[in-house]
Amino acid sequence: MALTVVVRSGDLAAPASITFDAPRVVIGRGSGCEVQLPDPSVSHRHASIRQRGTDYVIVDENSTNGTYVGPVRLSPQAPRLLRSGDLIRVGRVWLEVRVEQAAITPNPKLATREIALSLVASALSAEGAPARPEVRVKSGPDTAPVLVLSEPDRPYVVGRDPGLDLVIGDPDLSRRHIEITRRGRDVLVRDLRSKNGSYLRGERLAPELETVWPLDVPLVVGGTELVYDDPARRVLEELEAARDERMSPSEPVEPPVGIATPEPEPPPEPDEEAPVSVAPKIAPPRSPRAFTGVDLLVALLALSVLGLSLLGLFLLFRG
Repeated sequence: MALTVVVRSGDLAAPASITFDAPRVVIGRGSGCEVQLPDPSVSHRHASIRQRGTDYVIVDENSTNGTYVGPVRLSPQAPRLLRSGDLIRVGRVWLEVRVEQAAITPNPKLATREIALSLVASALSAEGAPARPEVRVKSGPDTAPVLVLSEPDRPYVVGRDPGLDLVIGDPDLSRRHIEITRRGRDVLVRDLRSKNGSYLRGERLAPELETVWPLDVPLVVGGTELVYDDPARRVLEELEAARDERMSPSEPVEPPVGIATPEPEPPPEPDEEAPVSVAPKIAPPRSPRAFTGVDLLVALLALSVLGLSLLGLFLLFRG
């Protein structure tokens, strides 16, 4: 059975999910996590899901704000069995796990990177800030065009030919000059054997070879200077380097809309066959009985017997 992790938090158009077939899936804010969650309340390595035979367990990796399965907070490094449909909270972020027969995500590293960037972009858009990864003309004969790199792993072609992804009116450009692809955290550029070449930092790119295009470094094609910017990537990299944000114990974290967390599990019923400890019964102390006339007569008789015994002993020894 495969493990599917569904991200239920964030303003995504639809819940994003990744399906794994791996013995361990690490959840956290760090770039090396299998499920990367760009929220400062999530530790860099927050929790891990581990395969135990046909089952999966979740372990809190000594996170700052804890890991919850439903309303139950896990003790650090104490495994808890997961059931399909369980809701998990790491920091402020809600996840759902499903153990099911499902197709494995082809490139989970790329998928989790895209989910992280989408979460950051949706948060930026909600605040009215620019969020789209885009290539724009900084200088040249045609300074208006802008290309949004909305689809990962798709090659976008730039040149003079009508119908290309980015058409630039520059006579020094070839009809099909370069190809731009966004893959994971990087943007790659490939010169399509253009006549006048493409240049990064003054160096001409080798034809048909993909080269990483760094942020804030202009790309010169013909007589045009292009720049690439990705606000979501910038924020994501800042979050990856930031320290954990400690949540207030009173901070409410509501579950996703339409999904209710289960009630805490009731304590287990006592085993009927187990011996039941019963406290021994202790008799209460007796109250003193009242002194009666019979008691006085018995006492006088005893004294008389004692007196006669003493008198007999006296006469015996005297004789």
